[in-house]
Amino acid sequence: MKIAFAGFFAVRLAEMVRSYLPIPCEAVEGDETAILSDLADTDVLVSMGFTSPMAEASPRLRLVQVPGAGLDRIDRSLLRPGLRLANAYGHEAGIAEYIMGTMLSLTRSFGSLDASLRKGRWDSQWAVGTPMPPPSPELAGKTLGILGFGHIGEALARRAAAFDMKVCAVRRQAQKDVPAGVSFIGGPDRLDEVLRSADYLAITLSLYPETRNLLDDRRLALMKPSAYLVNVARAEIVDEGALYRALSGGKLAGAALDVWYRYPTAPGPTMPANQAFHELANVILTPHVSGWTEGMLEARAKLIAANIERAARGERPLNEIEPR
Repeated sequence: MKIAFAGFFAVRLAEMVRSYLPIPCEAVEGDETAILSDLADTDVLVSMGFTSPMAEASPRLRLVQVPGAGLDRIDRSLLRPGLRLANAYGHEAGIAEYIMGTMLSLTRSFGSLDASLRKGRWDSQWAVGTPMPPPSPELAGKTLGILGFGHIGEALARRAAAFDMKVCAVRRQAQKDVPAGVSFIGGPDRLDEVLRSADYLAITLSLYPETRNLLDDRRLALMKPSAYLVNVARAEIVDEGALYRALSGGKLAGAALDVWYRYPTAPGPTMPANQAFHELANVILTPHVSGWTEGMLEARAKLIAANIERAARGERPLNEIEPR
């Protein structure tokens, strides 16, 4: 068996994957362009992308293993009969913890309180000679709306219920049987209802043509001015200009953004968006790290190793994705 690890993320996992493989394999590593010359006799490609040059260069490929959950860079039309596709999860605990943490941080203003106290300024009821600030709201009793109720949504709902939050969700198809602590899991027809009721909105769904710019000016205007938005899915699900206008104009209380409209393509500083989100005090900016945890890396490496072994035996992979 020959395995090709293409792209930064796949290469980052390569050594760990090999440590879990119970069968001997030849492995090559490189970026998505450099790896092309090694694909002629490759059996398994581990890559976030699958392009026409990759398909043409890999006639004996058995499995395209995506080392993440997202399929937006996989051209499924290139999957010939017998070539299987699978993705990997394992990031749900880390991302759910990130969402809970950012909701707490936004609500309790940890960043600004820390910055003030480092300068000796007490933005609290303990300050002398200044008015007391308003008390912080609690998560308990607040409504969390979840857009997309897959692995991440389920993990998040359990944690939010432990904080005594009310949880409702929207997914592509309504779900009658809902987990404990979840009010309802509706279809797209209930999206506006969830937006209106949410005190916190977590975006955990996949990027498809129908979800691109799903949240535009009209839909963001449905949300409470006191509401917070957390996006850990794909930036393009929320219209960039509409989101900036809502956050800068006081139509949303704040946001935590872990996914972006621009990513680095070369060494050096790269601003993550065209709009000046970095100038807004009510936004937490993180560089797409919500799922980057030890547990995620280990879980994905084990799954990829298991799927390589399955491919060697001619078996279907775990988390198989059907071609469109």
